[in-house]
Amino acid sequence: MTKHKVQNLRSLRDEMKAVARGERPAPADADKPSFNSVDAVVRLLTPENRELLAMIRDRKPQSVAELVQMSGRAQPNLTRTLAKMEAAGFITMKAAGGRRKAPSLTVKRIVVEIDPCSDHDRLSVA
Repeated sequence: MTKHKVQNLRSLRDEMKAVARGERPAPADADKPSFNSVDAVVRLLTPENRELLAMIRDRKPQSVAELVQMSGRAQPNLTRTLAKMEAAGFITMKAAGGRRKAPSLTVKRIVVEIDPCSDHDRLSVA
């Protein structure tokens, strides 16, 4: 299970400045997706988007155009949603010949640990 960083924007900015000033090395997970709150993940996982993820998993569309037809969603809306899901690490977009790309699911489960007394929440993705 991969841990994703949940870090508020102020903390992230301070960390990046310290790295830029040479006061500390870049964190080992700097190239991994991160979220500024668990709420950001929950907003991304709407019922409609979860249905879309299930469609990608179960029906394995061969292109975004095929997924547009399967889902009935408008292409610009779907493209934006897929970009957000890819940035979050939930899917990858694989070359499918020519300019076409096909979405592929990269997660099976997301586990959220919420610390009710602080902002030190944890997010794990399997």
